[in-house]
Amino acid sequence: MRILVVFESMFGATEQIARAVGKGLAAEVVNVDDAPADVTGVDLLVVGGPTHVHGMSRAATRKSAADQGEEPTRSKTGVREWLGALGPVPPGLPVAAFDTRIDKSRLLTGAASLGIAKRLRRLGCRLAVPAESFFVGTDPGGTGPAPGEPDRAEAWGAALGAAARRTVS
Repeated sequence: MRILVVFESMFGATEQIARAVGKGLAAEVVNVDDAPADVTGVDLLVVGGPTHVHGMSRAATRKSAADQGEEPTRSKTGVREWLGALGPVPPGLPVAAFDTRIDKSRLLTGAASLGIAKRLRRLGCRLAVPAESFFVGTDPGGTGPAPGEPDRAEAWGAALGAAARRTVS
């Protein structure tokens, strides 16, 4: 079973979560900048990104984040653009979406995962599980996952993988 995790990350928190999800799934994990435009042959696709201004990042929000950070950003492209340029997707492809955001009510912060899931459904994919949010810490800049979130992400990935493997078997 080929499982692909595609992530967008500005300062590393979403990348850490994506790698933890990938570890739980025993999956290939790639930065959106290096993600394939063709997902033929993928049995489960997992897509994640940071929440910016209540949803998926845009060029302007990525620029704003880059201007605020001291380190270069990890992703130059966003999952929004990648999904928009994605070639034909196998009908009914099982997918999952996740995001990183601050630990506040989703009504206040929004969640990029909801937009990712919506776009994946529009492409004809089937959500294997509801969209999930993982929280960033309160360290200066909020650049790392909150305590315990990588473990939670790995467990989420393992549960997702087990469910997907049962479906394929």
